[in-house]
Amino acid sequence: MNILITGASRGIGAAAYALLKKQGHRVVGHSTKGSDVLIAGDLADPAAPRDIWDTALDELGGNIEVLVNNAGVYEAIADNAPDDEWHAAWARTMTINLQAAADLCRLAVSHFMDRGGGGRIINIASRASFRGDSPQHWHYAASKAGMIGVTKTIARGYANEGILCFGVAPGFTVSEMTAEYLQGRGGAQIVADIPLGRVASTEEVAEAIRWLAIEAPQSSTGTILDVNGASYVR
Repeated sequence: MNILITGASRGIGAAAYALLKKQGHRVVGHSTKGSDVLIAGDLADPAAPRDIWDTALDELGGNIEVLVNNAGVYEAIADNAPDDEWHAAWARTMTINLQAAADLCRLAVSHFMDRGGGGRIINIASRASFRGDSPQHWHYAASKAGMIGVTKTIARGYANEGILCFGVAPGFTVSEMTAEYLQGRGGAQIVADIPLGRVASTEEVAEAIRWLAIEAPQSSTGTILDVNGASYVR
């Protein structure tokens, strides 16, 4: 498979990138600053999604079969922040987490249809899509809930073209970004809220992404996979 993954420099994206590459797929990854192997692109820039898509398309010989929208930000803003700070935080989070992902979905759908139909999109949402988040993260929860809406709309709208769309909704996940917090008092509170008794690993979420990208049956399009240790059960 020819696969594009955004946000592939760390965490879930890096784990999915490594897993899919290991299994022999042609994978192009993206990060904000880029690297020797990753495409650069700041998703806060409205022009970035198309630039990233076009670059990946070129690197993959004009054929992308799977898009994984993983890139996102999780930045707090106080509910009593000044109006301009509040609006700026909402605009940035919505642009990166939702608008950029939707732009890439639109480019993928167009590409899939131009080449005769068929293709898969996996959108990485969050447990917060369904149960909400902290009082400092209204905007994050809203952006991820919006991603669920986009996912279901694409699944319903393009299934007859063989275009499948799935979501993954992780809870708290172990990564280099969260290791220090998990080792402190905050980690104990998080684990206490998870019936499984531990947070998910990035490798577990990567496996969910791999399965949806490669093996999930067509009839499961529109599915949102929860990876949260039963900390939120729908």
